Amino acid sequence: MTKPPLTLYLAAPRGFCAGVDRAIKIVEMALEKWGAPVYVRHEIVHNKFVVDGLREMGAVFVEELDECPDDRPVIFSAHGVPKAVPAAAAAREMIYVDATCPLVSKVHIEAQRHSDNGLQMIMIGHAGHPETVGTMGQLPEGEVLLVETVEDVATVSVRDPERLAYVTQTTLSVDDTADIVAALQARFPAIVGPHKEDICYATTNRQEAVKAMAPHCDAMLVVGAPNSSNSKRLVEVGARAGCDYAQLVQRASDIDWRALEGIRSIGITAGASAPEVLINEVMDAFSEHYDVTREVVETAVENVEFKVPRVLRVPA
Repeated sequence: MTKPPLTLYLAAPRGFCAGVDRAIKIVEMALEKWGAPVYVRHEIVHNKFVVDGLREMGAVFVEELDECPDDRPVIFSAHGVPKAVPAAAAAREMIYVDATCPLVSKVHIEAQRHSDNGLQMIMIGHAGHPETVGTMGQLPEGEVLLVETVEDVATVSVRDPERLAYVTQTTLSVDDTADIVAALQARFPAIVGPHKEDICYATTNRQEAVKAMAPHCDAMLVVGAPNSSNSKRLVEVGARAGCDYAQLVQRASDIDWRALEGIRSIGITAGASAPEVLINEVMDAFSEHYDVTREVVETAVENVEFKVPRVLRVPA
């Protein structure tokens, strides 16, 4: 039986960003240097496949520092942690390695600088997301106020409307954030913004590739985890950019083939913590069902690389 034809548009850039690459490398190098087990507070990145692979190598994933023994190294996830966490590790004389993405660390430094200048912070982010918790935890309680939507801006209660600054979670939708920033600036004209956009280059680039690809696609799949903020934003961006069917899948086994019946084109992309092996798995699944013609939609070339912490580059 002949397979139906399908044009598969592949977004570029897609998948791993430099911060995720670095975080995974940190766990691998820690295991190499100190042997197993190495403890990791929270998922190092939001991807089950990656976490399971590191677990098999000897990484032990925990939710809180008090689940870790004093005599084994602990790594803090790429999303960042409140200041209290490394302080507690230092008090227990633990070996710890901070795998916080340097672009998240930049937001932490920004928040501290504004606070030192007497400004109260407003953070645009998602309540409960590890990155938001980590950024808000850089400053004392009440110094960082969270807004998630344009509606939140109308009700946020600030200490002094003349002494405000804002930061954002790095993995948000560029368009949604622009609307919230506009609402903040309208209500608080004196509010100070970041020198440079807080939303990271990788998030922006992946969203731009999806916007370029979406109008050509009958359907779009984003390879990523359900707890990955940047992956979920890609689904929303795809739907908003004109793709009627945009869905998140963790692996090829999650594809809903019945929902895709009759399509002539599909767009494939992946969140910043999804490895290329899972993207290839999804593409191979389409090749089994269709006569695939592949086209790459490239909107940017990424060559960013972040160094791992010095403690991992020197011998044990």
